[in-house]
Amino acid sequence: MPLLQQTIEQIQGIDRQIEADARKYIDSLAKPPQSLGKLETLAIQLSAITGERFPKIDQKAMIVMAADHGVYEEGVTPNPQSTTVFQTLSFPKGTTGMCTIAKVTNAKVVTVDVGVKEDLPPDAGVIIKKVKYGTDNMAKGPAMTREEAIRAIEVGIEVTTEEIKKGINLIGTGEMGIANTTPSAAVLAVFYGCDPLEVTGFGAGVGSGGIEFKAEVIRKAIELNQPNADDPIDVLAKVGGLELCGMAGIFLAAAANRVPVVVDGYISLVSALAAYKLNPHVKDYIIPSHQSEEPGAKIAADLLGIEPMLQMNMRLGEGSGAALAFPILDAACSMVSNMVTLEEAAAILTK
Repeated sequence: MPLLQQTIEQIQGIDRQIEADARKYIDSLAKPPQSLGKLETLAIQLSAITGERFPKIDQKAMIVMAADHGVYEEGVTPNPQSTTVFQTLSFPKGTTGMCTIAKVTNAKVVTVDVGVKEDLPPDAGVIIKKVKYGTDNMAKGPAMTREEAIRAIEVGIEVTTEEIKKGINLIGTGEMGIANTTPSAAVLAVFYGCDPLEVTGFGAGVGSGGIEFKAEVIRKAIELNQPNADDPIDVLAKVGGLELCGMAGIFLAAAANRVPVVVDGYISLVSALAAYKLNPHVKDYIIPSHQSEEPGAKIAADLLGIEPMLQMNMRLGEGSGAALAFPILDAACSMVSNMVTLEEAAAILTK
Protein backbone atom coordinates (compact mmCIF):
# COMPACT_ATOMS: atom_id res chain seq x y z
CA MET A 1 0.00 0.00 0.00
CA PRO A 2 1.39 3.47 -0.89
CA LEU A 3 2.77 5.35 2.13
CA LEU A 4 0.32 8.24 1.84
CA GLN A 5 -2.76 6.03 1.80
CA GLN A 6 -1.38 3.86 4.58
CA THR A 7 -0.79 6.93 6.75
CA ILE A 8 -4.23 8.38 6.08
CA GLU A 9 -5.87 5.10 7.05
CA GLN A 10 -3.78 4.86 10.22
CA ILE A 11 -5.14 8.11 11.65
CA GLN A 12 -7.83 7.76 14.29
CA GLY A 13 -9.55 10.26 16.54
CA ILE A 14 -8.37 10.93 20.07
CA ASP A 15 -9.79 8.92 22.98
CA ARG A 16 -12.76 10.94 24.23
CA GLN A 17 -12.86 9.02 27.52
CA ILE A 18 -9.26 10.01 28.26
CA GLU A 19 -10.17 13.56 27.28
CA ALA A 20 -13.10 13.55 29.74
CA ASP A 21 -10.95 12.05 32.50
CA ALA A 22 -8.28 14.70 31.95
CA ARG A 23 -10.88 17.47 32.16
CA LYS A 24 -12.27 16.02 35.37
CA TYR A 25 -8.82 15.78 36.92
CA ILE A 26 -7.86 19.34 35.93
CA ASP A 27 -11.15 20.61 37.36
CA SER A 28 -10.15 18.95 40.66
CA LEU A 29 -6.92 20.94 40.94
CA ALA A 30 -6.52 23.63 43.61
CA LYS A 31 -8.02 26.48 41.59
CA PRO A 32 -11.43 27.64 40.41
CA PRO A 33 -12.60 25.52 37.43
CA GLN A 34 -11.42 26.88 34.06
CA SER A 35 -9.54 29.71 35.81
CA LEU A 36 -6.39 28.98 33.79
CA GLY A 37 -8.34 29.18 30.55
CA LYS A 38 -6.54 27.98 27.44
CA LEU A 39 -3.77 26.48 29.54
CA GLU A 40 -6.29 23.94 30.79
CA THR A 41 -7.62 23.32 27.29
CA LEU A 42 -4.10 22.63 26.06
CA ALA A 43 -3.35 20.24 28.92
CA ILE A 44 -6.56 18.33 28.21
CA GLN A 45 -5.74 18.09 24.50
CA LEU A 46 -2.20 16.91 25.20
CA SER A 47 -3.54 14.21 27.55
CA ALA A 48 -6.10 13.09 24.98
CA ILE A 49 -3.46 12.92 22.24
CA THR A 50 -0.84 11.08 24.26
CA GLY A 51 -3.20 8.99 26.41
CA GLU A 52 -1.33 10.19 29.51
CA ARG A 53 -2.76 12.11 32.48
CA PHE A 54 0.65 13.76 32.86
CA PRO A 55 1.80 14.25 29.26
CA LYS A 56 5.49 14.73 28.46
CA ILE A 57 6.70 16.93 25.63
CA ASP A 58 10.36 17.05 26.56
CA GLN A 59 11.72 16.16 23.12
CA LYS A 60 10.68 18.91 20.72
CA ALA A 61 11.43 19.43 17.05
CA MET A 62 10.70 22.10 14.48
CA ILE A 63 10.54 20.50 11.05
CA VAL A 64 11.17 23.00 8.25
CA MET A 65 10.23 22.22 4.66
CA ALA A 66 12.10 24.30 2.05
CA ALA A 67 11.23 24.73 -1.63
CA ASP A 68 11.08 27.26 -4.45
CA HIS A 69 8.20 28.38 -6.66
CA GLY A 70 7.94 28.84 -10.41
CA VAL A 71 5.31 31.56 -9.95
CA TYR A 72 8.14 33.75 -8.68
CA GLU A 73 8.83 34.71 -12.30
CA GLU A 74 5.49 36.53 -12.42
CA GLY A 75 6.90 39.25 -10.14
CA VAL A 76 4.72 38.55 -7.09
CA THR A 77 7.55 39.45 -4.69
CA PRO A 78 10.57 41.77 -4.85
CA ASN A 79 12.73 39.44 -2.75
CA PRO A 80 15.47 37.55 -4.62
CA GLN A 81 14.73 33.86 -5.08
CA SER A 82 18.23 33.09 -3.85
CA THR A 83 16.96 33.96 -0.36
CA THR A 84 15.44 30.48 -0.20
CA VAL A 85 18.89 28.90 -0.47
CA PHE A 86 20.49 31.34 1.97
CA GLN A 87 17.83 30.86 4.62
CA THR A 88 17.62 27.10 4.16
CA LEU A 89 21.34 26.87 4.84
CA SER A 90 20.92 29.18 7.87
CA PHE A 91 18.51 26.88 9.73
CA PRO A 92 21.14 24.24 10.60
CA LYS A 93 23.34 27.08 11.86
CA GLY A 94 20.59 28.21 14.24
CA THR A 95 20.66 31.81 13.00
CA THR A 96 17.16 32.34 11.58
CA GLY A 97 14.35 34.07 13.46
CA MET A 98 12.58 30.81 14.21
CA CYS A 99 15.79 29.12 15.35
CA THR A 100 16.48 31.80 17.94
CA ILE A 101 13.01 31.28 19.39
CA ALA A 102 13.30 27.47 19.29
CA LYS A 103 16.48 27.70 21.39
CA VAL A 104 14.37 28.86 24.35
CA THR A 105 13.05 25.31 24.77
CA ASN A 106 16.07 23.51 23.30
CA ALA A 107 13.93 22.37 20.39
CA LYS A 108 15.70 20.49 17.62
CA VAL A 109 15.50 22.10 14.16
CA VAL A 110 15.19 19.65 11.26
CA THR A 111 15.61 21.24 7.83
CA VAL A 112 14.42 19.45 4.69
CA ASP A 113 15.06 20.34 1.05
CA VAL A 114 11.90 19.12 -0.65
CA GLY A 115 12.25 21.37 -3.68
CA VAL A 116 14.90 24.10 -3.48
CA LYS A 117 15.85 25.36 -6.92
CA GLU A 118 19.59 24.81 -6.40
CA ASP A 119 21.62 21.85 -5.20
CA LEU A 120 22.66 22.33 -1.58
CA PRO A 121 26.03 21.22 -0.16
CA PRO A 122 25.79 17.64 1.15
CA ASP A 123 27.46 18.63 4.42
CA ALA A 124 25.20 21.62 5.19
CA GLY A 125 23.05 19.84 7.76
CA VAL A 126 19.99 19.83 5.48
CA ILE A 127 18.12 16.59 4.75
CA ILE A 128 18.00 16.33 0.95
CA LYS A 129 14.65 14.94 -0.21
CA LYS A 130 14.29 17.04 -3.35
CA VAL A 131 11.25 16.07 -5.42
CA LYS A 132 12.07 18.61 -8.13
CA TYR A 133 13.90 21.92 -8.50
CA GLY A 134 11.01 24.13 -7.47
CA THR A 135 7.48 24.02 -8.79
CA ASP A 136 6.57 25.02 -12.31
CA ASN A 137 4.90 28.39 -12.85
CA MET A 138 1.25 27.82 -11.91
CA ALA A 139 0.25 30.87 -13.93
CA LYS A 140 1.27 28.93 -17.05
CA GLY A 141 0.26 25.38 -16.07
CA PRO A 142 0.12 23.01 -13.08
CA ALA A 143 2.68 23.68 -10.36
CA MET A 144 3.55 19.98 -10.34
CA THR A 145 2.15 16.61 -11.32
CA ARG A 146 -0.12 14.66 -9.00
CA GLU A 147 2.67 12.11 -8.52
CA GLU A 148 5.11 14.85 -7.50
CA ALA A 149 2.60 16.25 -5.00
CA ILE A 150 2.12 12.83 -3.44
CA ARG A 151 5.86 12.29 -3.27
CA ALA A 152 6.33 15.66 -1.52
CA ILE A 153 3.63 14.76 1.02
CA GLU A 154 5.38 11.45 1.61
CA VAL A 155 8.66 13.29 2.24
CA GLY A 156 6.93 15.03 5.14
CA ILE A 157 5.58 11.71 6.38
CA GLU A 158 8.98 9.99 6.15
CA VAL A 159 10.97 12.72 7.91
CA THR A 160 8.38 13.16 10.67
CA THR A 161 8.02 9.44 11.31
CA GLU A 162 11.79 9.09 11.55
CA GLU A 163 12.00 11.90 14.11
CA ILE A 164 9.22 10.32 16.17
CA LYS A 165 11.12 7.02 16.13
CA LYS A 166 14.09 8.94 17.57
CA GLY A 167 11.94 10.06 20.51
CA ILE A 168 10.47 13.38 19.40
CA ASN A 169 7.14 13.91 21.20
CA LEU A 170 6.21 17.45 20.13
CA ILE A 171 6.48 18.80 16.59
CA GLY A 172 6.18 22.28 15.13
CA THR A 173 5.78 23.03 11.43
CA GLY A 174 8.04 25.44 9.56
CA GLU A 175 8.72 26.42 5.97
CA MET A 176 11.01 28.39 3.71
CA GLY A 177 10.30 29.38 0.14
CA ILE A 178 10.32 32.82 -1.44
CA ALA A 179 6.88 33.59 -2.96
CA ASN A 180 5.14 30.83 -1.00
CA THR A 181 2.29 33.03 0.23
CA THR A 182 1.12 33.09 -3.41
CA PRO A 183 0.41 29.33 -3.70
CA SER A 184 -0.88 29.36 -0.11
CA ALA A 185 -3.47 31.98 -1.07
CA ALA A 186 -4.30 30.02 -4.23
CA VAL A 187 -4.91 26.78 -2.31
CA LEU A 188 -7.01 28.56 0.31
CA ALA A 189 -9.04 30.43 -2.31
CA VAL A 190 -9.94 27.09 -3.90
CA PHE A 191 -10.82 25.41 -0.58
CA TYR A 192 -12.79 28.46 0.63
CA GLY A 193 -14.41 29.14 -2.73
CA CYS A 194 -13.62 32.86 -2.72
CA ASP A 195 -11.97 35.44 -4.94
CA PRO A 196 -8.19 35.32 -4.36
CA LEU A 197 -8.08 38.98 -3.30
CA GLU A 198 -9.93 38.03 -0.11
CA VAL A 199 -7.09 35.78 1.07
CA THR A 200 -4.07 37.49 -0.51
CA GLY A 201 -1.76 39.50 1.71
CA PHE A 202 1.59 41.25 1.83
CA GLY A 203 3.66 38.16 2.60
CA ALA A 204 7.36 38.94 2.87
CA GLY A 205 6.83 41.72 0.34
CA VAL A 206 4.77 42.16 -2.83
CA GLY A 207 6.01 43.12 -6.26
CA SER A 208 5.51 46.50 -7.92
CA GLY A 209 1.99 45.55 -8.96
CA GLY A 210 0.86 45.31 -5.33
CA ILE A 211 -1.58 42.91 -3.72
CA GLU A 212 -4.13 43.37 -6.52
CA PHE A 213 -1.61 42.13 -9.09
CA LYS A 214 -0.63 39.21 -6.85
CA ALA A 215 -4.30 38.26 -6.54
CA GLU A 216 -4.74 38.51 -10.31
CA VAL A 217 -1.84 36.09 -10.86
CA ILE A 218 -3.53 33.65 -8.48
CA ARG A 219 -6.89 34.16 -10.19
CA LYS A 220 -5.29 33.40 -13.55
CA ALA A 221 -3.65 30.24 -12.19
CA ILE A 222 -6.92 28.94 -10.75
CA GLU A 223 -8.84 29.65 -13.96
CA LEU A 224 -6.14 28.01 -16.07
CA ASN A 225 -5.65 24.87 -13.97
CA GLN A 226 -9.20 24.32 -12.68
CA PRO A 227 -8.22 22.54 -9.42
CA ASN A 228 -10.88 20.30 -7.91
CA ALA A 229 -11.75 21.69 -4.47
CA ASP A 230 -12.95 18.24 -3.37
CA ASP A 231 -9.57 16.67 -4.14
CA PRO A 232 -6.88 18.15 -1.86
CA ILE A 233 -4.04 16.52 -3.77
CA ASP A 234 -5.30 17.94 -7.05
CA VAL A 235 -5.40 21.41 -5.48
CA LEU A 236 -1.89 21.11 -4.07
CA ALA A 237 -0.54 19.75 -7.36
CA LYS A 238 -2.08 22.42 -9.56
CA VAL A 239 -1.67 25.61 -7.50
CA GLY A 240 0.29 24.57 -4.39
CA GLY A 241 3.91 24.23 -3.38
CA LEU A 242 6.29 21.43 -2.56
CA GLU A 243 6.81 22.68 1.00
CA LEU A 244 3.04 22.96 1.46
CA CYS A 245 2.81 19.30 0.49
CA GLY A 246 5.69 18.43 2.81
CA MET A 247 4.02 20.15 5.76
CA ALA A 248 0.73 18.39 5.00
CA GLY A 249 2.75 15.20 5.37
CA ILE A 250 4.03 16.38 8.76
CA PHE A 251 0.47 16.80 10.04
CA LEU A 252 -0.57 13.42 8.70
CA ALA A 253 2.40 11.59 10.21
CA ALA A 254 2.02 13.29 13.58
CA ALA A 255 -1.65 12.33 13.75
CA ALA A 256 -0.94 8.76 12.61
CA ASN A 257 1.60 8.42 15.43
CA ARG A 258 -0.52 10.25 18.05
CA VAL A 259 2.00 13.05 18.51
CA PRO A 260 0.89 16.67 19.04
CA VAL A 261 1.80 19.03 16.20
CA VAL A 262 1.86 22.82 16.54
CA VAL A 263 0.72 24.73 13.48
CA ASP A 264 2.46 28.00 12.65
CA GLY A 265 0.90 30.83 10.66
CA TYR A 266 -0.69 31.27 7.27
CA ILE A 267 1.28 28.84 5.13
CA SER A 268 1.28 26.12 7.79
CA LEU A 269 -2.45 26.60 8.36
CA VAL A 270 -3.16 26.08 4.66
CA SER A 271 -1.09 22.89 4.73
CA ALA A 272 -2.93 21.76 7.86
CA LEU A 273 -6.22 22.40 6.08
CA ALA A 274 -5.13 20.18 3.18
CA ALA A 275 -4.17 17.40 5.63
CA TYR A 276 -7.50 17.82 7.43
CA LYS A 277 -9.34 17.37 4.14
CA LEU A 278 -7.46 14.11 3.59
CA ASN A 279 -8.53 12.87 7.05
CA PRO A 280 -10.62 15.09 9.39
CA HIS A 281 -9.23 13.33 12.49
CA VAL A 282 -5.98 15.26 11.85
CA LYS A 283 -7.60 18.24 13.56
CA ASP A 284 -7.55 16.45 16.94
CA TYR A 285 -3.73 16.51 16.93
CA ILE A 286 -3.24 20.10 15.79
CA ILE A 287 -2.34 22.70 18.42
CA PRO A 288 -2.71 26.34 17.31
CA SER A 289 -0.01 28.92 17.91
CA HIS A 290 -0.38 32.52 16.74
CA GLN A 291 -2.70 34.66 14.63
CA SER A 292 -0.70 35.59 11.55
CA GLU A 293 -1.03 39.08 10.11
CA GLU A 294 -1.87 37.56 6.72
CA PRO A 295 -5.59 38.11 5.95
CA GLY A 296 -6.16 34.50 4.94
CA ALA A 297 -4.83 33.12 8.21
CA LYS A 298 -8.03 33.71 10.17
CA ILE A 299 -10.09 32.16 7.38
CA ALA A 300 -7.87 29.07 7.31
CA ALA A 301 -8.05 28.74 11.10
CA ASP A 302 -11.84 29.11 11.02
CA LEU A 303 -12.13 26.43 8.34
CA LEU A 304 -10.04 24.15 10.57
CA GLY A 305 -12.13 25.07 13.61
CA ILE A 306 -9.14 26.12 15.71
CA GLU A 307 -8.42 29.34 17.59
CA PRO A 308 -4.87 30.74 17.70
CA MET A 309 -3.70 31.37 21.28
CA LEU A 310 -1.28 34.23 20.59
CA GLN A 311 -1.70 37.64 18.95
CA MET A 312 1.83 38.87 18.36
CA ASN A 313 1.47 40.74 15.02
CA MET A 314 3.89 38.28 13.43
CA ARG A 315 4.17 37.32 9.75
CA LEU A 316 7.72 36.00 9.47
CA GLY A 317 6.77 32.39 8.86
CA GLU A 318 9.56 29.80 9.17
CA GLY A 319 7.63 28.23 12.07
CA SER A 320 8.39 31.17 14.37
CA GLY A 321 4.93 31.23 15.93
CA ALA A 322 4.95 27.48 16.53
CA ALA A 323 8.30 27.69 18.31
CA LEU A 324 6.99 30.58 20.38
CA ALA A 325 4.09 28.40 21.56
CA PHE A 326 6.37 25.65 22.89
CA PRO A 327 6.97 27.30 26.31
CA ILE A 328 3.23 27.71 26.79
CA LEU A 329 2.76 23.99 26.23
CA ASP A 330 5.51 23.35 28.76
CA ALA A 331 3.56 25.49 31.20
CA ALA A 332 0.39 23.48 30.55
CA CYS A 333 2.22 20.24 31.29
CA SER A 334 3.79 21.71 34.43
CA MET A 335 0.39 22.83 35.67
CA VAL A 336 -1.18 19.40 35.39
CA SER A 337 1.89 17.58 36.70
CA ASN A 338 2.80 19.79 39.65
CA MET A 339 -0.36 21.47 40.94
CA VAL A 340 -2.03 19.71 43.86
CA THR A 341 -5.71 18.84 43.87
CA LEU A 342 -8.13 20.53 46.26
CA GLU A 343 -8.29 17.26 48.20
CA GLU A 344 -4.51 17.09 48.49
CA ALA A 345 -4.32 20.74 49.51
CA ALA A 346 -6.89 20.16 52.26
CA ALA A 347 -4.96 17.16 53.52
CA ILE A 348 -1.77 19.22 53.72
CA LEU A 349 -3.54 21.92 55.75
CA THR A 350 -4.96 19.45 58.24
CA LYS A 351 -1.62 17.83 59.00
